[in-house]
Amino acid sequence: MNANAQTTDAPDVVVIGGGIAGLAAAHRLVTAGKRVTLLEAGDRLGGKLMAGEIAGAPVDLGAESLLARRPEAIALAERVGLGDRLQAPATTTASVWSRGALVPMPKGHVMGVPGDGRAVEGLLSAEAVARIGLDRELPPTEIGDDIAIGAYVAERMGHEVVDRLVEPLLGGVYAGDAYRISMRAAVPALFRAARENATLAEAVKAVQRAGAATPSDAAGAGTGLGSGTSTASGSAPGTGLGGSAFAGIRGGVGTLPGAVADAVRAAGGTILTRTPVTGLRRTGPTDSTSATDSTGPTGWEITTPDRVLTAGAVVLATPAGPAAELLASLAPAACAELGSVEYASMALITLAFRRADLPALPGSGFLVPPVDGHTIKASTFASQKWQWIADGAPDLFVLRTSVGRHGEAEQVGREDADLVDVSLKDLGAATGLAARPVASTVTRWIGGLPQYPVGHLARVDRIRAAVADLPGLALAGAVYEGVGIPACVASGERAADEIIATSKTGDPGAGHSR
Repeated sequence: MNANAQTTDAPDVVVIGGGIAGLAAAHRLVTAGKRVTLLEAGDRLGGKLMAGEIAGAPVDLGAESLLARRPEAIALAERVGLGDRLQAPATTTASVWSRGALVPMPKGHVMGVPGDGRAVEGLLSAEAVARIGLDRELPPTEIGDDIAIGAYVAERMGHEVVDRLVEPLLGGVYAGDAYRISMRAAVPALFRAARENATLAEAVKAVQRAGAATPSDAAGAGTGLGSGTSTASGSAPGTGLGGSAFAGIRGGVGTLPGAVADAVRAAGGTILTRTPVTGLRRTGPTDSTSATDSTGPTGWEITTPDRVLTAGAVVLATPAGPAAELLASLAPAACAELGSVEYASMALITLAFRRADLPALPGSGFLVPPVDGHTIKASTFASQKWQWIADGAPDLFVLRTSVGRHGEAEQVGREDADLVDVSLKDLGAATGLAARPVASTVTRWIGGLPQYPVGHLARVDRIRAAVADLPGLALAGAVYEGVGIPACVASGERAADEIIATSKTGDPGAGHSR
């Protein structure tokens, strides 16, 4: 222990990690009457949600939309006073930059998987459209407990559907490889339907009939880090916000963490930034780090560089790496599983132009199939997509591009000027844009997106099983059941509910000091 460390008054619960999952957990806990302290290692809250500005215009520099089909993020925004600032996109019309042309995003698909070849005519070649029809002639595919969505769709409908539609859509969510991404984790409704129907087309239609054309937030808005991810709306109607599948917040989705933090503080919670947790151990009759050798009520000791806290319960809401380090002696099996999680890095390049200098640009932006070899993977025309950005800077046009997928760290590591130049080159080729921006900013999200390969949810089950014998410990974050904002909020609230339920029966939620 640090000799200068101080033992503080004990909260009921310590939340480790100040991303949106940790903040959601803290909010749920203080609302339930718990004394909560949240510890964040960095100098700001919100994780991949960050508001900023460019040339005086307010913008999001991280996630920029919420999936409205899932209620958790919208409900949290309303609970912390942002309900009147929720906005549907001004346009959701999007394109795919394929074979040198901007092609309107097809309708009638589930995460890029069509129910009928006619839905993707114009984007795919005639041969690829014909290949889709072979799906109904193939025998059923054995899916098992999980399968890579890219491999499965390619087997049923051909590689071109994957390469030119599924891959760019999933790339905007995970910055990953469709041929590795778990179908069960990324598109669970389609996974379930595929197990119940003889053909993939029938499974797509079943999902559409159920009103889940974008069946999870991982298959829709995602974290919003991938520019253009929220253009992948499929064709089913949304709920709320005038039927929009997506929502933004006036002033930026990046304002949500601050609003949640203010609500936590107003309810009596404590939030400390620049406070990394360096140690986590159980306290109680044996003061042991073991999960099994305590026979009485236990609590937790949380060590930081300048203080020691004791609490009855802990919500661990960090990325996989820090979580693994803190659980190394407490739950070695969970540590090993968390240590195997891979992450993708990406860069967002935000550009501001004089509006008068730009050609007409179509819709809310475009996605880019990696098979075409371009550097950017998407672009969002932010001033066209979000009315609050247009109103805040009427003489400017703000857009952003994204660069970087899993395994492309060298792209993200390029100099800022290089990323701006390559973005302008690709934008020019795609749209005819020839102007130079009046301002630019590059935001790098290193290790920003956990990868969900085949078997990911089974790994999550093993992690949860490995910590099940640690009373008063709950896990939350993007590494578990979804990378999108609603899924992260749900993860934090689930962790809080676990602590609340346990405290009612075994009272690990009552803190103690020494």
